[in-house]
Amino acid sequence: MSMSEVQARPAASAEPAARREALRGALGEASGYFADADIAPYCRDWHGDVQSGAVAVLRPRSTAEVSQAVRACAALGLAIVPQGGNTGLVLGGIPGDPARQVVLSTERMTQVRAIRPDDFCAVFESGCVLQAAKDAVAEVGMFLPLALGAQGSCRIGGNVSTNAGGINVLRYGMTRELVLGLEVVLATGEVWDGLSMLRKDNRGIDLKQLFIGAEGTLGIVTAVCVKILPAPDQVETALLALGSTEAAIGFYRRARRECADLLSAFELMPPEAFTLAREAIPDLPVPVSTDHPAYVLLEMSASGRVDLGALMEGFLGDAMADETVLDGVIAASRTQARDLWRIREGMNDGQAKRGPHLRTDVSVPLSQIARFIAETEEAVRRELPDCLPVSYGHVGDGNVHLNVLPPAGLSELEIEQRILKAKTIVNRMVRRMEGSISAEHGIGRLKRSDLAAELSPLRERLLRTLKDALDPAHILNPGCQLAEPEA
Repeated sequence: MSMSEVQARPAASAEPAARREALRGALGEASGYFADADIAPYCRDWHGDVQSGAVAVLRPRSTAEVSQAVRACAALGLAIVPQGGNTGLVLGGIPGDPARQVVLSTERMTQVRAIRPDDFCAVFESGCVLQAAKDAVAEVGMFLPLALGAQGSCRIGGNVSTNAGGINVLRYGMTRELVLGLEVVLATGEVWDGLSMLRKDNRGIDLKQLFIGAEGTLGIVTAVCVKILPAPDQVETALLALGSTEAAIGFYRRARRECADLLSAFELMPPEAFTLAREAIPDLPVPVSTDHPAYVLLEMSASGRVDLGALMEGFLGDAMADETVLDGVIAASRTQARDLWRIREGMNDGQAKRGPHLRTDVSVPLSQIARFIAETEEAVRRELPDCLPVSYGHVGDGNVHLNVLPPAGLSELEIEQRILKAKTIVNRMVRRMEGSISAEHGIGRLKRSDLAAELSPLRERLLRTLKDALDPAHILNPGCQLAEPEA
């Protein structure tokens, strides 16, 4: 395909059907999906709340084909919405202008390029499913610590592009801390090879950081080099009941002092977690009393010459002796540990079964978590007395999901009104406590107006300058994170 052939095709001012035919002619029938029925699943968000559309869904098999697709779309005046596993929660991978946008799915780019245990790193193409990447690393006795509820579906390029968090952030950091190098296709179709395996490389500005968390607005990630570690051969998991959220936060500080870096997960859950989880998983075993004010799902992991079981038992024994921990259970097997984690995961599924509701993903300073939850829930109950606030999250990194569930039986308009009011309350409290409206899910299109409301003029100018420099024609995920400037 030559550029002159593409440029002779209809421009973006033509009807969507003509644009589709022009793209099909430029890249070939095998390059993706061009029928509406095939396109539709790629334009529906993870929860099924939003259905959009696209001119086509391109499915490249290689970095070279991504480059070719970008050049073709640019020549035809089409914009590109990169998409991995389509598990995002902020509409970052869903087209906002179906008549002018193309989905570029990386689902066929699944190659494991290298696993190098001696260098403690591995290289994956961006379409590799996270669980598959973790499994491939585990086969050589290593461990990829990124862990998400959607890891069986999400893809590693999307994890990079959203700077995904997950349950292990307090020990291993966000995705950003795990990335050593990237390969990226730019808006020009050029390929930037930044797949470094070096831990220390201080040759000026670290360009890979520009693309981590950018949600495909500055370039399309096609491969990633990540850190891997020796696989832990000991894992201890416990579900614990405490007297209050404040007690849970204090217990976290104690755990960090006494268990040091062996603490890998610390999840806060309310008593409603068990009701919601059993609505999604009726036969789910719950091995503790469910009438305490707060619960913690705690996990430690280690390898080598550490008696982790003794550490866990001693630590929790002391905490129960002084009545910090009121009830609890330590998993006696991997199956029991998995059942404990199913409570945390089932809570999300139970909320989804209740229908549309406010899903938040905020962070505040660790010292403010208990206050934030208490004051925000109080405000929700006062201003929306018929709604149920549900607060939980990765306490060790300051991430709180304070969701608000409207009652059953409301009209669609009434639900929308309550969700909007609840979001206003939550955002107001986040600003008051100098937090963030997005801890790990990104901005996408869903939170774009929320971001705009808090951007300083200088920060917005810097962000737009960066976008204009790397994507002057604004063909990469336009409308994601920042609104497009008016023509």
